[in-house]
Amino acid sequence: MNQIDLKNRVAIVTGGAQGIGRAVAERFAASGAKVAIWDLDGDLARKAATEIGSEATGLAIDVTDAAAVKAASDALEARHGSVDILVTSAGIAGPNLKTWEYPLEEWARVMRLNVDGTLHCCQAVIPGMIKRNYGRLVLVASIAGKEGNPNASAYSASKAAVIALTKSLGKELATQDIAVNCITPAAARTRIFDQMSEEHIGYMLAKIPRGRFLLPDEVASMVAFLASAENSFTTGGVFDLSGGRATY
Repeated sequence: MNQIDLKNRVAIVTGGAQGIGRAVAERFAASGAKVAIWDLDGDLARKAATEIGSEATGLAIDVTDAAAVKAASDALEARHGSVDILVTSAGIAGPNLKTWEYPLEEWARVMRLNVDGTLHCCQAVIPGMIKRNYGRLVLVASIAGKEGNPNASAYSASKAAVIALTKSLGKELATQDIAVNCITPAAARTRIFDQMSEEHIGYMLAKIPRGRFLLPDEVASMVAFLASAENSFTTGGVFDLSGGRATY
């Protein structure tokens, strides 16, 4: 593992109790950061934090609740003096259905978590970053946000929104030492697969030229650099983790 210096940094990782978020939280802690794991499953978040070590804490947070997100962010900042890093890994896939058959309540649920939840977290931490003239935000999008997956229109549209949000924020904050970037992973075999049909999982694998699914630790490696002070120039960027699938 390459050494990334995150010593004395304070990080929030949403959806950090498992999967990609858990791998990121582990890598951050190994790099010296204090990591707040936010997850809808508070028990799992606290278990993950205990297993990661004393530099991690776990908290039950519903990122669709803007007031709860703000309160938790303010409390973390008051305790440590800053929130330096945000990684928005919380998200859901939604059902695999044709667009014209997609239930409106399911569409709204995907957008609420994947888009509104991401926005709530950004709005909570950015004012403090502006005040201190330092911050690193890594928003988790998806290759689906670039290419659009069939039978996954809500997920694809939500991740396209995260890409656009990244670019807007990157431009708005470009004059300060605040970097806002996103990643576009291909599918990783995590519990999000439980929400997908076997047909859809097979479709995603067939599209990956490397011929395998992404490993969460591979995501964590890229995110660790994007969250570091070394990433001092690139902002508003979209970083590919698609195993060769993406063509732009």
